[in-house]
Amino acid sequence: MDKGTVKDITFYSESLQEHMQLLIYIPANYTPLYKYNILIASDGKDYFQLGGIPRLADELIDDYEIEHLIIVGVSYKSVADRKRKYIPSGDQHEAYLRFLAHELVPYLDAEFSTIPLGSNRGLIGDSMAATVSLLAAIQYPNTFGKAILHSPYVDDLVMDKVRHATQLDLLSIYHVIGTDEDEVILHDKTVKDFLTPNREMHQLMVNMGFNTFYEEFKGNHTWKYWKPDLKRALIENFG
Repeated sequence: MDKGTVKDITFYSESLQEHMQLLIYIPANYTPLYKYNILIASDGKDYFQLGGIPRLADELIDDYEIEHLIIVGVSYKSVADRKRKYIPSGDQHEAYLRFLAHELVPYLDAEFSTIPLGSNRGLIGDSMAATVSLLAAIQYPNTFGKAILHSPYVDDLVMDKVRHATQLDLLSIYHVIGTDEDEVILHDKTVKDFLTPNREMHQLMVNMGFNTFYEEFKGNHTWKYWKPDLKRALIENFG
């Protein structure tokens, strides 16, 4: 099996006024003669290290189970930094969305041979990173047509964003949550029910007419359960 390469680069964001660390997986078959889909992962280092997404992509591309795909991991700096960028109440949330849509995508389209269509670009994330992936797709449906959500953080602000979503025909949502996620211990040691709000958000999406795949897995809010789901998530969205 041929192995792709991972570039570790530093990208300066004007929207955020800071440098961002990017991990870019370039498949072994990369050539400017082909056009490539793009998948952007918030919590990027986790998807590359804990999720093992580069090796999985190598396998799926080698077995012709997914189409040509470049994967970009956007890393966060700290727990506090993650919260500031990923959820609607964070003071850098809107700037992070602009960074994804107005800076990162143009950079990738200029640097690589990509398919410059929203339907060929996806976002992926776990927990709060899933939240920002969903909200970026809702805000920029012409730029991001796919959102892969592993156990997103859902509160009233997130539900309101979903409720006011438009251009639903452009969006495809892949959404999983664990049945044991009714008591998730957060970084500040508080306990939050993730399961009930996710069920409510899924029902809202169904009622609104979102194109959504939804499943509840037997497990909790950890990479032990998100990692095994990655194969199906990539095949469903890029197969």
